[in-house]
Order: sequence, then structure tokens, then C-alpha cells
Amino acid sequence: MVGFPNAKINLGLYVTSKRSDGYHDLVSCFYPVAWKEALEIIPSPSFSFSSSGLNVPGDSVSNLVVKAYELMQQKYNIPSSAIHLHKAIPMGAGLGGGSADAAFTLTILNQLYQLSLSAEELIHLSAQLGSDCAFFIHNTPCLATSKGEVLTPISSSLKGYVILLIHPGIHISTQQAYAGVKPKPIDVNLEALLKEAPSSWKHKLSNQFEEHLFIQFPEVAHIKQKLYDSGAEYASMSGSGSAVYGIFKDGHSFENMEWPGHYKIKVVSC
Repeated sequence: MVGFPNAKINLGLYVTSKRSDGYHDLVSCFYPVAWKEALEIIPSPSFSFSSSGLNVPGDSVSNLVVKAYELMQQKYNIPSSAIHLHKAIPMGAGLGGGSADAAFTLTILNQLYQLSLSAEELIHLSAQLGSDCAFFIHNTPCLATSKGEVLTPISSSLKGYVILLIHPGIHISTQQAYAGVKPKPIDVNLEALLKEAPSSWKHKLSNQFEEHLFIQFPEVAHIKQKLYDSGAEYASMSGSGSAVYGIFKDGHSFENMEWPGHYKIKVVSC
């Protein structure tokens, strides 16, 4: 069985406080986008995991796909499986690729072995793998609070727009990003703001990580400015990583926009 884990972007990202457990409380809108990779799982006499595409650092034991399989195997004694992941979403980019892989592993195993788990049960399982894994069970626009695992579906839509995603090849770890963030109360009604047109978001909607990461990585700040110079209605860094997106009106031409050859670039329709 094959699935296609997709990326997400953050429409606004506010870190409101540091928790006693060491995590942070945040407020954001997670929005799914069609930058996808491929995940295949089939029954097999023994377990195996392989990958292709982008290089996945570390050993397979630490991969979220493997952790998701092990969680399902421990709880439901599912059969041995052969898993192959074709990695296409850059890591450390703030696009949620690893979390999507984990969530899709749970979903595929549920279908493949006819476990009949509900969405609520899958969400509970996914929360054990990572704070934003649960979003990819919903996979619709959601207001995210707490650590990012408390999700409320909202009606935000970017229909009539296209999104240009730019990744400059810079890896920003979650630990690195949070080390410089200064929590503060959110000063906007995010859900209400997202009902306005993207053209009104520039001076209202923000990603709090930009404040310090743009100083450390000026190339990322340059991408955001270039997107605005190229006609973006709104531009922002996504999550706590280095990918930057621009929201353009549908039909916008990107032919004359030049980017360095090492950048990974993706245009997705909304």
C-alpha cells in the first residue's frame, strides 16, 4: 500500500510561554500543502526499512517511520512489514515532513491490516511520536495550540492562490530555533485575521522565529524580501525551519524569478 505524505506551512507562529516540562506553548495555523513524498508498506517475512531521494541523517532506529511502525506493532501486534520511504521534503525546513511520514505510517498500517482505528485513536497514537504529528491525521487547516498537538479545524482557505516554497539548503534544528526564542503573549486574533485576504497579513501576521533566525541566517531573510519584491501577497518563514513561502494570486508567472541552483523550489496550487 502506498501513501503520499505532504508538507505543511505555518500561517503565523507565536510562542507564548515556556512550559514546566521544557516544551513551549504556541499558537499557529497549520496549513497542508502539496509538496509530497512517497511511502510504501507491504507485508513481509521480516521487518525492513529503506529510503531513497533526499539523504535522511542518522540511523533507521531514530526515523519517525520506524518509530511509528514499532508503536503499532507493540500495541496491535501487526505483522512484519517492508517499508520504503522516498524522501522529497527537506529536513530542518519547518515543513513537517518527518511528522507527516509518521502520521501516514500509522494511517497506512491501520488500513493495510484492517485495524479499524478511528481518527481519534490515530491522533492519540501520533501525539506519542511528535507534537505536530496529529495534524497530518486531520490534514486540513487547523488552529494549533498547546505544544501544537491541540488542533481545531478552521475554515481558512487559500483558494485562488498559489504558494511558492523556497528551501535554501540550510538545516535549522528545532533545538537551535527554540534556543533563541523569547516567549510573549499573542497580540492578534489569529483565526479572525486569517479570514482576511493574504494581502492584509504583511504587517499583522508574523512568525516569531524570524526575529532571531533572520539574524543568524540572513540568506533566509533575503528570500522573504525577494518574494515580496516578486509580487507575493504575503511571505513568511514556515515553522522553525529555513523554508520560506510566498502566497501569490493564481496565474502569477514565476518564469523570470531566478534562484541559486542549490535551492529546492516548489510551486503548489491551493
